[in-house]
Amino acid sequence: MRSVTRSSRLTPQKEAGAYYTPDPVVGSLVSWALRDDEDRLLDPSCGDGRFIRGHRNSVGIEQDPQAAMKAMSVAPWALIHEGDFFAWASATEERFDCAAGNPPFIRYQTFKGEVRARALNLCAKLGAQFSGLASSWAPFLVATASLLRRGGRMSFVVPAEIGHAPYASPLLEYLVEHFEIVHVVAVRDKLFPDLSEDCWLLHAEGYGGSTKTIRFTSVDKFNRSKRPPREFACVSIYEWRGDWKRRLRPYLMPQQARELYQLVAGDAGSQRLGELATVGIGYVSGANDFFHLRPSLAAELGIPSNLLQPTVRNGRALPEKNLTPSVVKKWIKDDDPIYLLRLPKTENLPRSVIRYIETDDAKLACEAYKCRVRTPWYSVPDVQIPDFFLTYMSGRAAGLVRNSASCTCTNSVHSVRLRDKRMISQLYDLWDTPFVQLSCELEGHPLGGGMLKLEPREASQIVLPSPMLLAELPGNAFEDAIVRMQSWRHYGTA
Repeated sequence: MRSVTRSSRLTPQKEAGAYYTPDPVVGSLVSWALRDDEDRLLDPSCGDGRFIRGHRNSVGIEQDPQAAMKAMSVAPWALIHEGDFFAWASATEERFDCAAGNPPFIRYQTFKGEVRARALNLCAKLGAQFSGLASSWAPFLVATASLLRRGGRMSFVVPAEIGHAPYASPLLEYLVEHFEIVHVVAVRDKLFPDLSEDCWLLHAEGYGGSTKTIRFTSVDKFNRSKRPPREFACVSIYEWRGDWKRRLRPYLMPQQARELYQLVAGDAGSQRLGELATVGIGYVSGANDFFHLRPSLAAELGIPSNLLQPTVRNGRALPEKNLTPSVVKKWIKDDDPIYLLRLPKTENLPRSVIRYIETDDAKLACEAYKCRVRTPWYSVPDVQIPDFFLTYMSGRAAGLVRNSASCTCTNSVHSVRLRDKRMISQLYDLWDTPFVQLSCELEGHPLGGGMLKLEPREASQIVLPSPMLLAELPGNAFEDAIVRMQSWRHYGTA
């Protein structure tokens, strides 16, 4: 697919989101889109021309000059426009019978400037309102759909994020309102083995109509085909919007598990984690090497103990269930950098602290972005003592660790603060049950490398059934669903 990594040093290929599609996928998607040799085919980001080289009546758009030249050489009969697709789409009066391709997957951090503004403005005019977090591929598909003739079709590679990312829902809303058929094909095996991102396939037909369902097919492996899969589940738009908050990923589970999950989630005795607790990120020091002191260094500097707060620096440091004072004592014995220098917003600091914040290391630290934008730079904000720590990137399962040692934490883990401290034991007991672990899988989302990621807003939606209801639930149904969801995020195989 066309993707971009999170590295700050991007190759031109990664900046453009250009990773070219395997031929079996290309052949299938073109076959899905075409109905006649005379059909006019559009590829809005044609790259080296592999989607248009197999059809004589094609038009391609490509912003990279070298790729455009390659496309011209492999498809000399095609019309290739070099430049920004959104600018071209806003101006052209040409319309197409079908479209196929692999839109660039450029995340919002890099998808910016005039191109982004043109894209979002065009989509807004078409009735699709994307958030500031939208990656490039979703606006690409809305703009492409708008160039189809009535009855037109489109078939594209899409990131698996179409199944869970909030920024993708305006695209699906647009599609169901403008096509008679919308079909999402989830593929578990990687279409692009060299990328961490998973890819699915999207087919829509009957432009100018609308639908009340989304066709959803999940397959373990991609097999070349002339038409979209004949076997699919019909996902009610009402259910997709309401029960699953515009997410398709839950439909990877068996129907029985989905229905039972919703039954429990809707029970009067069930609560969401956000109803019981505040889930947030830990503090951001801006310069961890400066603010995190080893016990030996703190003693050498003479820093008063009341200004040293034991902290969890990352999720790897956490024990499995309970962070106890004995664990902290071991950190101290090992001379780990476990002390956060927690300074008040005052100029009346001890002389030992003043000497430390005037060192060369301090001069470097105060120039870090998070430090220089706060006053005073040396006072780290939002330092809290939570009741629990929650891992926000996890392998087998999201871990909830009780904070029995009164530690704080960095933003590498989440802090969970209960509104009613009497609930500590109940939450502690509920967490590792199959139902709650499945809820973590459903409310979180996959990250590359087999990881499960839980943002604070996602963690707040984790369902906690009453102990009475939990005792009546068939745990094996949820355990099987957990294994299935883990397999789709490649846990244990990545």
